[in-house]
Amino acid sequence: MDVDVLVAGAGPTGLTLGVDLARRGVAALVVERAETLFPGSRGKGVQPRTQEVFDDLGVLDAMRAAGGPYPPRMIWRDGQQLGVRPMFEPVEATEGAPYTEPLMVAQWRTQEVLHDRLTELGGRVAFGRELTGLDQDPEGVTARFADGATVRARYLVAADGGRSAVRRAVGVGMTGESVDPSPFLVADVRVRGLDREYWHAFPGEDGTGLMLCPLAGTEDFQLAARLPEGETPDLSLEGLRKLVGAGTHLDPADLTEVRWASEFRPRAALADRFRAGRVFLAGDAAHVHSPAGGQGLNTSVQDAYNLGWKLGAVLRDGAPDALLDTYEEERRANAAAMLDLSTGVHRGEVQRGKATVQLGLGYRESSLSEDTRPEPAEPRAGDRAPDGTVDGVRLFDAFRGPHWTLLGAELPGVRSLPAAPSYGPGVFLVRPDGYVGWAGDSAEGLDAYLAGVGLA
Repeated sequence: MDVDVLVAGAGPTGLTLGVDLARRGVAALVVERAETLFPGSRGKGVQPRTQEVFDDLGVLDAMRAAGGPYPPRMIWRDGQQLGVRPMFEPVEATEGAPYTEPLMVAQWRTQEVLHDRLTELGGRVAFGRELTGLDQDPEGVTARFADGATVRARYLVAADGGRSAVRRAVGVGMTGESVDPSPFLVADVRVRGLDREYWHAFPGEDGTGLMLCPLAGTEDFQLAARLPEGETPDLSLEGLRKLVGAGTHLDPADLTEVRWASEFRPRAALADRFRAGRVFLAGDAAHVHSPAGGQGLNTSVQDAYNLGWKLGAVLRDGAPDALLDTYEEERRANAAAMLDLSTGVHRGEVQRGKATVQLGLGYRESSLSEDTRPEPAEPRAGDRAPDGTVDGVRLFDAFRGPHWTLLGAELPGVRSLPAAPSYGPGVFLVRPDGYVGWAGDSAEGLDAYLAGVGLA
C-alpha cells in the first residue's frame, strides 16, 4: 500500500478529513485535480456546530481571524434604504452551547486555514492530480490518474464535488430535484460606493434580484443574483457591471473587478449510497444543496469529521471494518434532513436561526448509540455532547483531540473525568467526534460497547 487513505478533492471536506487523519497518525494523501486551492467564496457560513468541530481540530482561532460575524441585511429599492433586518433569528448561548452565531469565512480562506493545519501536522496535498479511474479488491483500492500514475490505498474517500469522478467510477447513483428553475450566479467582486456594515439586498419585482455581501476578512463583496428564468448568466466584468447597474442604484463602473465567478441552478440531490466497498462518498460527492441556509459546506465538514475517527479506529486501533458501515448509517440520514432544510430555507419556508445552526443534530437511531438507563434524560446516547465544567476543567478542552472521553467513571486508556453536573447522574462515553456514544446509570455493560469500537 502507498497510503492508508487516499482522499480525492482538496475542498473543505477533503482537507478536514486530511487534518483529522493526520492527527491520528493515519498515512493519508489528499489529491486535487486543480493546480491550486479553490479560489472563490461560495460556501461562506460556518455554523456553530462546525465551529465546535474546528475547535477540536485546532483551527477555530485561525478561522475567526480569517473571517468575522455576519452583518445585518439592508433592503434597498429604487435607491432608497427600506430598513434593516437581521440575517438570523437569535439563538441564546448557554454553558452547553457556547457558539450560537454563524461565522462568515470565505471558502477560499477556510481552505487556506485547513491546508495550513494539514501541513503543520505533516500531511500534504498533491495538486494537479486528476483521478480518472479505480479498481477495488478485498485488500484495497488502486486509483489511476490522468498522468498515468497510480496510487494504492486501503480506502478511498471521494470528496471531489457534485460531479464526482469517483462516484461515477463506482457506479453510485444520485437522486435529486431542482429547487428553483431560475439561473443563479455568484461572484467575488470589488465594489465602491457601498459601506461594509450591511449585507445589501436589492430585491426585484418579479422574484429576481441581487445581493452584495461584504466578505469578512477580505476586501471583496460576494455578489449573488437570481436571474429571470431562461436567461443565460454573463459572468464577464461587463456582464456583471450591466447586472449591477440595472439592479441597484450603483453606477456600473462602481464594480471595479471580478475576482471569481460561477453560475449554478439550485439543486437538492442525495447519493444512493455513501459506501461502495472500500470507497466512501463525502461532501458534495454525496449530497448537493441549495446554498440557502449555509448547510452544504457544514454538512460536508461533518461528514469528514464522522468518517475520520472511524477510519482511524479501524486502521490504528483494531476496530472491526463493520464500524465503517456506521458512516453511511449516520451521515446519509443526516444529509437527507439537511437537504430538506436547505430547500425549505431557499423557498422561504424555514427561518435561518435555531433550525440552521446544527446544534440539535445527532444520531439517536444509530447502532453506535447505546443508552442503558431505564428512563434516559438528556443528553441521551447519540446526542451532541454539550460543553460544561468539571472540577475546573472545560469539557470542550477535555474533548479536544482524537480520543474518547469518559464522564462519571474511570477506564484505563480513556480520558476519564468525574461526573459532569450539567449532564446529570450517570456515566457517559463521549465519542471522538463529540457525540455521546454510550450512557448508563453505571459503567456496567460498557465493556461490550468498547469492544465494538476498538477500545477493548
